[in-house]
Amino acid sequence: MSAPARTFTVRHVQLLRAVFAALSALMITFSADHSAEVGFAVFGGFVGASGFVLVFSAWLVARPGGRWQYVALGIIDLVAAMASGVPTWRTDAAFFIVVIIWAAATGLIELIAGLRARGTDAAAAKDAITVGALGLILALVLLIIPSGYALGYAVPGAGAFTLTGIILAVGMLGGYTAIVAVFLAIAGFSPRRDEIENDAATADATSGPVETGGAA
Repeated sequence: MSAPARTFTVRHVQLLRAVFAALSALMITFSADHSAEVGFAVFGGFVGASGFVLVFSAWLVARPGGRWQYVALGIIDLVAAMASGVPTWRTDAAFFIVVIIWAAATGLIELIAGLRARGTDAAAAKDAITVGALGLILALVLLIIPSGYALGYAVPGAGAFTLTGIILAVGMLGGYTAIVAVFLAIAGFSPRRDEIENDAATADATSGPVETGGAA
């Protein structure tokens, strides 16, 4: 008798993370205010929700030897969410510091976890490597953007505006969450190798040899 299928799997973790990332991307995209306060509010909600899912997934989804990355990622997400909720820390410089540290740490953990999983689960390894690389790219891009950057420009008929470092940083966070949302959604809806193998095994077990009647 085959073991009962889990009601909460890696697929559900990916889809939940995709939903949180998509909501964050939409909030940033449709917000006219890209200040540090708004950026921290969206970022804090994103990493807080993701952190709870990852921590619970460590026991519901992960194998005993693979729980470390879920726990590590969840703890870093929750710590980043708490840092984002401190009112006195919601400054431009603090946004750069918190998001860069978070992106670098989580990106490195996912990248290492993906590289280690290549021999056991190729699909999960590819997903982790891609998300980890995206996190490291976000950290690198934010390191390049000066926090005090300001560029004045004018739009005929609309007035004068200023493009600042924090506007660019919050926009980059929105771009990152949008890409992660699309990638994780595709990964979550794609058939996994273990599910295909289980379906094939079930089909083989239920389809026995056809008995034909014959004359005695």
